[in-house]
Amino acid sequence: MSDYTKDGVLYCGTCNKPKEKILTVLGKDIHIDKMCECEKAEEENRKARIEEQRAKDENARRQEIIERNRKKCFESQEQMNYTFDNDDNKNEISKIAKNYAEKFEDLNGLGLLLYGSVGTGKTFSACCIANALIDKGYKVLVTNFPKIANELQSTFEKQEYIDNLVGFDLLVIDDLASERRTEYMDEMVTNVIDSRYRNGKPVIITTNLKAEDMVSSGDVNRQRIYSRLYEMCYPYETKGEDRRKNKRKNIKEKYKGVLEND
Repeated sequence: MSDYTKDGVLYCGTCNKPKEKILTVLGKDIHIDKMCECEKAEEENRKARIEEQRAKDENARRQEIIERNRKKCFESQEQMNYTFDNDDNKNEISKIAKNYAEKFEDLNGLGLLLYGSVGTGKTFSACCIANALIDKGYKVLVTNFPKIANELQSTFEKQEYIDNLVGFDLLVIDDLASERRTEYMDEMVTNVIDSRYRNGKPVIITTNLKAEDMVSSGDVNRQRIYSRLYEMCYPYETKGEDRRKNKRKNIKEKYKGVLEND
């Protein structure tokens, strides 16, 4: 139905509500446009569509940043897949890791020192934390000291490189003490850890060392490093079955018939 006039006022032919109002000024009627219910609903829908698109665009930009940060964080696709959703939760470390990721903002720069035997989930759990924090918008880097040493040796801006490491919200150093022991390496390890400490930035350290190896290290330089880590981190010994051993066993059983049969 078309719009119509009633008592000198224009009405909407659909919702039957006025599309104008009349003001009398100095004895003269002035017609002023107003939105009827149809037009109000259409305007609300338009605003809703704009807001919905804005939210979609913002989410797309956020996801793009997250995935960019994830690629910068990890060296391999395998580590990108180390997430809490893929955790079998067989070891106690899973609870520690989830609580750390969930309460990261409230821990005031506290890190984790994950130590224990090979294959007990230290690296997996550290990467799960990294992925969870990246999803929240944090910048995280998972690396190791041999890689850091190589990158430091290849740049003239060594302090700038150290400062860049400080810029990450969380720095994960995997497999501490597997690096070749030299005076330069000890100095570099100390510089990286101390720079995080001075700036109140957390680290997660994984190592196959035993607690007594760190607490009673006879090496003065290493003792200083371990002492600093105990000051910065919550120490946790990972225990449980060797998952790598089980993985090797499963691979052998899976392909034995394929490769060993005549």
